[in-house]
Amino acid sequence: MMDHKVDIRIYPSQLEDEDLIKGICARELDLSLEEITAIKIVKKSIDSRGRRPKYVLRIQVGTTQHPIQDINAPISYQLQRAAPTVVIVGAGPAGYFAALQCLEHGIKPVIYDRGKDVRERRRDLRAIQQFGTVNPDSNYCFGEGGAGTYSDGKLYTRANKRGNIAKVLQILVDHGATSDILVDAHPHIGSNKLPKIISAIHDTITLAGGEVHFNQRIEDFEIANHEIAACINQHGDRIVGDAYILATGHSARDIYELCDKRGVQIEFKPYAIGVRIEHPQSLIDEIQYNQRRREDNLPAASYKLVCQVGGRGVFSFCMCPGGLIVPAATAPNELVVNGMSLSKRDSPFANSGTVVSLDQNPYADDVFGGLRYQKELEQKMFNYGDGGQQAPAQRLTDFAEGKLSASLGDTSYIPGIYAAPMHELLPDWIYDHLSKAVKVFGQKMNGYYTSEAQVIGLESRTSAPLRILRDADKLNSPTMANLFPCGEGAGFAGGILSAALDGQRVSTKIAESLRIEIHE
Repeated sequence: MMDHKVDIRIYPSQLEDEDLIKGICARELDLSLEEITAIKIVKKSIDSRGRRPKYVLRIQVGTTQHPIQDINAPISYQLQRAAPTVVIVGAGPAGYFAALQCLEHGIKPVIYDRGKDVRERRRDLRAIQQFGTVNPDSNYCFGEGGAGTYSDGKLYTRANKRGNIAKVLQILVDHGATSDILVDAHPHIGSNKLPKIISAIHDTITLAGGEVHFNQRIEDFEIANHEIAACINQHGDRIVGDAYILATGHSARDIYELCDKRGVQIEFKPYAIGVRIEHPQSLIDEIQYNQRRREDNLPAASYKLVCQVGGRGVFSFCMCPGGLIVPAATAPNELVVNGMSLSKRDSPFANSGTVVSLDQNPYADDVFGGLRYQKELEQKMFNYGDGGQQAPAQRLTDFAEGKLSASLGDTSYIPGIYAAPMHELLPDWIYDHLSKAVKVFGQKMNGYYTSEAQVIGLESRTSAPLRILRDADKLNSPTMANLFPCGEGAGFAGGILSAALDGQRVSTKIAESLRIEIHE
């Protein structure tokens, strides 16, 4: 079948003019309008390098001779009566997509999560936002859907070789996401829409015969013959399966301690530490789009910045256009911030983590050195304040010059901010790199370096500070044959999409280990 595809460039005001787009496609392909039966956008991005931004569209064109065909067949999830069982610890994207893949292979997934279901989590998010109360089992990191559920739902990844990205995106669409995520260059869903999608995936798993259990914290492993014989929850119950997937996310510190205690190999993993920097979204729009007012059909502008300072990488991370800064602590007496956006990305603020690579273990004799360092900084930030989740802050130019800010501007951070010497609260090496980097960023992106921007701390949960080792081919632990470390918490993913892909890979490897025939 001939595949008619064409790349075109149009202005934002023309994005919804189907007749115009159809006419451009006809001209580019030397077809008459009568020959074209349908057009479909298969990829969409923005080129803002010129005087006025343009959309770059890849269009699939159907004709009378070669119509567009939908080849996305629905996935069948069905269990046999004597299906083997896989215990999955963690109901984030790695755990849930591992469960869906298990069902495809005829394996029964039984999921245990320390947190609450996606709806019940909201109460604990309100508690930390409004009252500074941290539930260590249910917060912005823990609970159904994992950390990404209430942190924007960004779906961009460069992990193109890790699996079938299109399949993951289609599964999300099948469960309620808009089809835009199939074509956008940097797709996202939004924290207001993700909970319903997560709930729909939960229903698919349980209706097909899987199980999902909440408020179940795994506290021990029972070991026999170098294998996991059972997981033990906080009530002392034994949870038994044919294989076990550990998909607990980057903030489950107790799981790392449990792995170390029970002989599951772990190692220090490089990560990054820094701050959140918040700008007015209108300023970022003006810089990126060269427009005082963002024209209709353009999304809130984003940016990506990176430089080297003294041999270390400094980079923007988890940039949230039209977003909010939220408290992401997972235990009392610590202060952590993160970013999120709703689907419309219509907040008047833009924020991004701005972080420095921590490549060497700060406590070389301790495998937990990175985690220990992370925790110490979070507690230092908390202890400087008044015992709540108010965050220390500084105007960007004051921060770079090492001066306490006389006043602060508005912020999206609901618990509030207060003027503090971030240049003194941060370790010298982190401050030195950040203060130099933001000036470099100002040269790369004229207008970025401004007193209108504010530095808010601490951004410390960029990724896991430890890796749970696994065999490069079989994906199981070298010391526990039926334990499969998975996703971001195990150190093998860096976001929703890559975690979902890793969950699928691990489930397929388990199917192979159980000698189940694989059908692609």
